Amino acid sequence: MARKKRPEEHANHERWLVSYADFITLLFAFFVVMFASSQTDKGKAAQVSESVKRALEENEFAAAMSGILGGTVGNKGVGNAMMRGPGGATKAVEKGSKDPRLAELLPSQLFLNEQLKQEIATGKVTVHMGARGLVVSLQEAAFFPSGDSTIDEGAFESIAKIAESIRLLPNPVRLEGHTDSVPIHNDRFASNWDLSAARSIAMLQLFTRHFGIERSKFSVAGYADVVPVESNDTPEGRARNRRVDIVILNHAGLTEEPAGRK
Repeated sequence: MARKKRPEEHANHERWLVSYADFITLLFAFFVVMFASSQTDKGKAAQVSESVKRALEENEFAAAMSGILGGTVGNKGVGNAMMRGPGGATKAVEKGSKDPRLAELLPSQLFLNEQLKQEIATGKVTVHMGARGLVVSLQEAAFFPSGDSTIDEGAFESIAKIAESIRLLPNPVRLEGHTDSVPIHNDRFASNWDLSAARSIAMLQLFTRHFGIERSKFSVAGYADVVPVESNDTPEGRARNRRVDIVILNHAGLTEEPAGRK
């Protein structure tokens, strides 16, 4: 009697779905943990969202998450500097600085460096870390007409990027106007003190009225020409000195602010 042949087994071409499902599950779990850990900080939540978008669109998951977490990715798959807010790295961090005045807003610096990449490249904006906090300097030529405090509407798009960072952070903000040493006297401003203060107030009104940020986050100051960043002896130096500094204050910077009645 002939032995009955066993039916041939067909190759399973869908086994990859198991591995794929496991990968998606792990990826979902990872982002749930990341999102939960960032709930105390809306700034980090916003950046995680941006990182996910960038990773999916450009296949740069590791690099994107490294930037958000504030350092290189370690052997456990997380950044080596989990810090608060959207931000960035400076030379101090590259050297392993543990200064809490710098660490507090470093992620915000990275975020703004990325968002304002074009403005920084063209010299319209500079972003740097100071002892009081993160300083975003707006150069006069890109944001104000000469001798005037009216903000150029063409600059609103750039300022909107800064406004979004301010909105996400709990830190208070100082708006500080600066001029060069050339005296001014026109129909609106009797001195550089008036002009520098007026530009700070104009920036305050833009942030609060146009972008809807709570006014209690801000303070304003006008410094005229007494805090230059370059020599006023050259046209280039004077151009650098004509600016409005947006200072996102860290904890140390707050000690220099007047305290209101509680």
